Amino acid sequence: MTGPRLAAGELNYDGIGLTEHGPLPAHLESVITRAYLGEGHATYRRVADGILTWRLQKGAGLRVRAESDAVVPGTRVVSGFGLGPFRINAPCEVVWVRRPLPGDGPQSAGFGYGTLPGHPVRGEEAFEVEIDGEGRVSIAITAFGTPSNWFYAAGGALTKWARSRVTSRYIESARQLAAGES
Repeated sequence: MTGPRLAAGELNYDGIGLTEHGPLPAHLESVITRAYLGEGHATYRRVADGILTWRLQKGAGLRVRAESDAVVPGTRVVSGFGLGPFRINAPCEVVWVRRPLPGDGPQSAGFGYGTLPGHPVRGEEAFEVEIDGEGRVSIAITAFGTPSNWFYAAGGALTKWARSRVTSRYIESARQLAAGES
């Protein structure tokens, strides 16, 4: 990468890459959410393409600024949610990517990104679409982390509600990608 980075600083958590290979850190809060999206390789490839071009996040209503139109390792992205002065920016760096394989067998595609200074959490989140041997397509959203400072830690129930709300919006966005609506 040449020129100024979209977000400053370095990854700020332990366990870089664990959303891909695990196990997730036992001492941190972890969440794995799975949802069925449909059937067949066309569905799988639509969702994979959407995940790997930031459309999953955009479809969830986040404002996305990324150093690359495609998800690649090392890319920095700043997702934002909220309105006006109440916008929270969440800078991250892509730490792993898995692209679709040729052929029609069971496989998965997606990516994981980790937090940078300024993110409300210190940790990692991954978005992965899977197709099994029977052609069933599902999404898995895996995250682990801890609040980045006292302010977000004090949010408690509100912070958990916001995380749950964003996750449900990701799933709805994945369903739209699966249906070819995004």
